[in-house]
Amino acid sequence: MEVILLERVAKLGQMGETVRVRDGYARNYLLPRGKALRATKENNTRFESQRAQLEARNLELKAEAEGVASKLDGQSFSIIRQAGETGVLYGSVSPRDIAEALTADGFSVNRQQIALNAPIKTLGLHKVPVSLHPEVDVTVTVNVARSPEEAERQSRGESVTTREETNLDDLGLEVGAALAEAAGDDEDA
Repeated sequence: MEVILLERVAKLGQMGETVRVRDGYARNYLLPRGKALRATKENNTRFESQRAQLEARNLELKAEAEGVASKLDGQSFSIIRQAGETGVLYGSVSPRDIAEALTADGFSVNRQQIALNAPIKTLGLHKVPVSLHPEVDVTVTVNVARSPEEAERQSRGESVTTREETNLDDLGLEVGAALAEAAGDDEDA
């Protein structure tokens, strides 16, 4: 099916271009969301008559998105989840959870704008791309932790999933001396 794009669509084209897409993509995504019109003579003339209005609206939305992007880019957000000793979450962190965390901090972002390929399933700091506008993308850091204190430690760069290993030097000289003495007694016997 051929459609006329009403806004820039990633990996597809710019506003005003006529492109060929699969029927399902057009019917289920582009047309219902108002991103495209079917490429007919009537729609083409309608688009050309409204082109200036569409471009003005697009520039308005882009300027608004750039304003939000300047405040949002590089921000860090903490999400508290339960996890096992190895750092694997019992659940996962989805785009909806990230959008709710951003909204709770005063940013107007919906879950469709979170460009997460797969849900987050481990503790730690994760870089997440956010698409505020087809032409405006930012990256935020999501700090997934078991508690606010652990989130603070992770943000400082500490690892919270590794266990501390002890060796003889860490146990102290008395224990090392006692072990050496015990080994010496075994050799004498």
